Amino acid sequence: MTPGKSSAEAARPARRRLSVDRRREELMAAALELFSKRDAEDVSIDDVASAAGASRALVYHYFGGKQELYVAALKSAAQQLESRLRPLEGGRPLDELAAGLRRYFDFVEEHAAGFAALLRGGPANRAGEVGEIVDGVRQRLFRLIQKQMRVDQPSPVLRTTIVSWIASVETAGLDWLEHRDIERPVLEKMLVDQMIALLGVAANYDREVRTLFESLAHKQFPA
Repeated sequence: MTPGKSSAEAARPARRRLSVDRRREELMAAALELFSKRDAEDVSIDDVASAAGASRALVYHYFGGKQELYVAALKSAAQQLESRLRPLEGGRPLDELAAGLRRYFDFVEEHAAGFAALLRGGPANRAGEVGEIVDGVRQRLFRLIQKQMRVDQPSPVLRTTIVSWIASVETAGLDWLEHRDIERPVLEKMLVDQMIALLGVAANYDREVRTLFESLAHKQFPA
């Protein structure tokens, strides 16, 4: 036994020496896993420290407090998701939409904790900076869809249709993570078909949407 060390200290495995960035990433990953399963107010710094195999003091050293950690963890998840939401140009609009959905669900599958943490909780958890993070992801997805549909300024009816579809995609992602009883390609195809159906309904209420719907149908299903 090393002089000056107790038997308990000698038996404790040495903590890995990690870079600052790597240690922050580990703490945020542990936090996201917890935030994906419980509301933020039900997760303590001690919980995060225990899950990460770190000390409470270390968590405070890197993040200052739980709210700062919560925001940093959600920002990390949002940035990773937004990096997948890049336009794929050159194909038919609905093909581009399908490709975007595949990238979206790649993130859902590969970063389940981050996705669930982003969308978990009610309005009380979505105020201030946290709400801005979540809304930022939705706005990025909205702009991507808008670009895929070759629409510069959507009408109120089209805007509502797209926002409704994004909400459906988010809900489908959370449900799929919980149950996984639908094959991913089937779910993705169903969501593309759902967009077509929503546009078909919206076309009855807006001339611009009717023109868009007919154009998409013509490009996707040429005579």
